[in-house]
Amino acid sequence: MNNNNNTYDVVIVGGGAAGLSAALVLGRARRRVAVIDAGAPRNAPAAHMQGFLSRDGMPPAELMAAARAEVTGYGVDVINGTVVGVGPSFTVRLGSGDTVQGRRLLVTTGVSDELPDIPGVRERWGRDLLHCPYCHGWEVRDQPVGVLGTNPGSVLDAQLVRQWSDDVIYFAHTHDPSMTEEAELEARGITVVRGEVERLLIDNDHLTGVELADGRIVPRTAVFIRPINTPHPDGLLASLGCDLDAAGFAVVDGTGKTSTNGVWAAGNVVDPRAQVITSAGAGSASAIAINADLVQEDIAAAVSCHHT
Repeated sequence: MNNNNNTYDVVIVGGGAAGLSAALVLGRARRRVAVIDAGAPRNAPAAHMQGFLSRDGMPPAELMAAARAEVTGYGVDVINGTVVGVGPSFTVRLGSGDTVQGRRLLVTTGVSDELPDIPGVRERWGRDLLHCPYCHGWEVRDQPVGVLGTNPGSVLDAQLVRQWSDDVIYFAHTHDPSMTEEAELEARGITVVRGEVERLLIDNDHLTGVELADGRIVPRTAVFIRPINTPHPDGLLASLGCDLDAAGFAVVDGTGKTSTNGVWAAGNVVDPRAQVITSAGAGSASAIAINADLVQEDIAAAVSCHHT
């Protein structure tokens, strides 16, 4: 094990569920691990985290605080900072000017959500403007909800949201449904409202309705949107030479291994649809694979030394 203060077995870029889950496994495997965390989690606006067995309803910040305490208990270094680049031999450059180096690199930096420039959208994001029916559907069950049409996946979102409420309106906005999609929406009692959305109406810190450009106001207490996702930070995986899919996400095997030797990726930076519990599982799987890879390198080094 290398004892240089800035040299680690594994450097993990991203301190969310995937990164900290991996750090826990690797710390318990007696690996020297650094987690670089910029402190800007995607789910920060959400008051609660849903669907995580045994942690359902826990505020995301509490989960991260508990996870940090667990990993540091195994000797993992959690470094607050932003990665500005990765050089040869996985030398990770931080915005502070410091560098850390790892034998292996795990990228768990998540995604950025591209939201439409509509007044009220950013203010209500993660509160009553929602992105995931499985994360938030139960909390708005039986309420008058809307789905904002911004891309081809929006119509499917409306059909999914219908599972939780029989009062669903699809706001076509910038994505009109096809004739077939409109027939399917109508068949399930989902109303289509055409016209661009002007703003979300807020009263007493609650969403109360949707105002269209022509002045119509449609009362709603929650609105779902499927944002465009891009890996965060944009360009890091490409700079490492990793193969990417058409949307810019890393192409990985079942353990999160990328096409670049020594680089793994896990969580939303691989799959933007992954929930917190899914990301945590992916981080754990990557950690096990990374440790096995390091063991093989350790064996080779030991054999080489034994014969010299």
